[in-house]
Amino acid sequence: MKKLPIKTVVESLLKLQQTGDSATLLGIGPMSKNCVQAALELSKEYDYPVMFIASRNQVDLDELGGGYVNGWNQFSFAKAVKDVADEIQYDNLYYLCRDHGGPWQRDKERNDHLPVDQAMALGQQSYIGDIEAGFDLLMIDPTKDPFEVGKVIPLDTVLERTVELIDFCEKARKQRGIGEIGYEVGTEETNGGLTSTETYEEFILRLQKELTARQLPMPTFIVGQTGTLVRKTEQVGSFNFDNAYNLAKMAKKYNVGLKEHNGDYLDDKSLLEHIPSQITATNVAPQYGSVETRAYLNLAEVEQKLVQQGLIKQPSNTRQVLLEEAVRCERWRKWMIGDQTKLTLAEIADNPDIAEEILDIAGHYNYNNDRVKDEIEQLYQNLAEHHIDGKRYVIDFLKRPMRDYVECYNLTGVTSRIKALLS
Repeated sequence: MKKLPIKTVVESLLKLQQTGDSATLLGIGPMSKNCVQAALELSKEYDYPVMFIASRNQVDLDELGGGYVNGWNQFSFAKAVKDVADEIQYDNLYYLCRDHGGPWQRDKERNDHLPVDQAMALGQQSYIGDIEAGFDLLMIDPTKDPFEVGKVIPLDTVLERTVELIDFCEKARKQRGIGEIGYEVGTEETNGGLTSTETYEEFILRLQKELTARQLPMPTFIVGQTGTLVRKTEQVGSFNFDNAYNLAKMAKKYNVGLKEHNGDYLDDKSLLEHIPSQITATNVAPQYGSVETRAYLNLAEVEQKLVQQGLIKQPSNTRQVLLEEAVRCERWRKWMIGDQTKLTLAEIADNPDIAEEILDIAGHYNYNNDRVKDEIEQLYQNLAEHHIDGKRYVIDFLKRPMRDYVECYNLTGVTSRIKALLS
């Protein structure tokens, strides 16, 4: 089918809200190629558009450090998604989306306290890669600032940098003869809490004025905090229906959709409230990394049973290697709470319970590690000799929590409903 611009999809969903035929789109962090395949299979089976939301740490230009997911840059990521789509004869809509693009959005850039001009230039360089690789949506996020840690960035600063970056991307897009792309913007860093309706509308009005003056497009999504927050492998926030509903109504006045971040691990009640609250899209990412790690650990337990029966002579060491690399990478620190963010490796070695938590949180950061890849391959081979398709199990295991969102977000058949509306 002909690819619809993502802005057209969102505007169609806003119209379908009047009849109850709308849906909340699901933005999925591409934590691995298995995760991509699980998402595309469900999108095909249930007839809905899917968004892959890649952060700069996950997918970025090689010269900027590349990404931890499969070592993907924007071009190899786009090719990997297309390869999977071709392999499964995919016939729906998928969108490549930049999550948290812009200055200081790579951990190293923030930790190095790069000056603003240099950080903006690197963010722009990354956006060029996104545009040339065919990304459909760019999140313009200047709300991380190493010189304002723990503070809310002044709204004037966020507005100025947001408009500057949209202007840059639009010029780059037009120079390359590339068609329409969507933009996602926000007022503050997505670290929990609630976005006030007053701040939200002020931001939209001022943004609209600045963009109109420069003949730039309004964004497709404006992020608002709805109370959700992920720490460790839990939803530690609380979805606030009233706030979400008010923000969504306000965004709709300007023909843009409300985008929610930190949508992982939500219970069914909160998920079901997304349709009446008229949230247009939700991002879910770390949950799928943890789910995939759990799938590998399940397979490793089965392998051990077969070892005990003498059916496997050369077992893999999947669990231990995953655990060692998860601890060593230290990416788990951003998800921990309180003093646990400062744990030393020695302290972790003395506390098996903490180590297990870290394995659950940070195993997925290491799927591209050669040691880990070798062990998983050995695990697959051992199980295949006993008629277990390990890769198929991992993909199906990932589809289970994704399916909860598909069902509660009214996604089944929404591509067909959008097409019917447009025709």
